[in-house]
Amino acid sequence: MIIWIASYPKSGNTYLRSFLASYYYSDDGKFNFDYLLNIKQFPNLKFSKFQARTQEEASQNWIFNQNEFFKKENFNLIKTHNCLYPFKGQQFTSSNLSLGAIYIVRDPRNVITSLTHHYSLNYEQALHHLTNEESSLLETTVDDDHSNFTYLNSWANHYKSWKNNSIFETLFVKFEDFQNNQEETFRKIILFIKKLMKDSSDINEQKFLNSIKTTNFNNLKNKELNEGFEEAVYSKKTGKKINFFNLGFNNRWQKLLPSDIKTRINNKLNKELKELGYLNE
Repeated sequence: MIIWIASYPKSGNTYLRSFLASYYYSDDGKFNFDYLLNIKQFPNLKFSKFQARTQEEASQNWIFNQNEFFKKENFNLIKTHNCLYPFKGQQFTSSNLSLGAIYIVRDPRNVITSLTHHYSLNYEQALHHLTNEESSLLETTVDDDHSNFTYLNSWANHYKSWKNNSIFETLFVKFEDFQNNQEETFRKIILFIKKLMKDSSDINEQKFLNSIKTTNFNNLKNKELNEGFEEAVYSKKTGKKINFFNLGFNNRWQKLLPSDIKTRINNKLNKELKELGYLNE
């Protein structure tokens, strides 16, 4: 069965995966980038049985591919950026395949600054991406295979699709809690996974603490600088690799966002910002 590690892009998914990979796939909780390979990403060309010639065809294969590649009797932690709302009538997953999900939500005013860095966008382009209900991530191969197609929708609808999900139990965590309530938040996540798996064993405290310590943001950033990181992308402007771990908790929209972009986000996402307690920050 699948336990989804879900988020809108640039919301802390890799940070959480690093912690979980250390806890579940190492002997001592000490992080190594190789452990991340145990937490696969879906949708993904690697987990597609057939070529998808269009986005719609890719979505028609989502549940079939999950059934083919992620066996129900196994414990599968799977990363996704996919919206949970249907795409052209196609559901992303089902209760027969998904045991639960952990959803990371981040202040969209910090998300947008990370989008500009990671995808080489200006603020106007990033805002359009954040608010466009047609937004997606799509990388096609030389054979024009769309199996990597990830349906995003807008940031607000992405968040609401997982929040209002009644297919399976979902734990919501705020990216900011990884900084403000680190140990409590990670403990809550491990206990949630244990509950889903009906695992009554105690948390391995030494492994738990090692996993937190070795996946702090500065350590991840330094490891990328020294070892490289395969999830880093190349700049469309310079052709050079962009550091994946950039500002992290030092990303402060108050200092970075142009005032007109800030005002438009506050107006457009007023309801969600209030609901998440972000509006007065």
